[in-house]
Amino acid sequence: MSDARPWPVWKLALLLYPFAAGAVAINLFLAGLVLPVIGFDPISPVAALKWSIPLGIPATWACGRWVRRLMDQAEGRT
Repeated sequence: MSDARPWPVWKLALLLYPFAAGAVAINLFLAGLVLPVIGFDPISPVAALKWSIPLGIPATWACGRWVRRLMDQAEGRT
């Protein structure tokens, strides 16, 4: 075991934000393709990207916490 301090969640979140926001954008766009079935207008790819910027923040935080927990388990800290 090393004595190095573990990465805090906020640092992991900064690194993971592009990936989490991209996943949010893809999921929003695909969900938007289903909207016409229930009577709404579909979501354009640009709108999905715009909405993914703020909605990516909580998704990134959750992803950062998950990765931090996995890193702690791998290092035997929990």
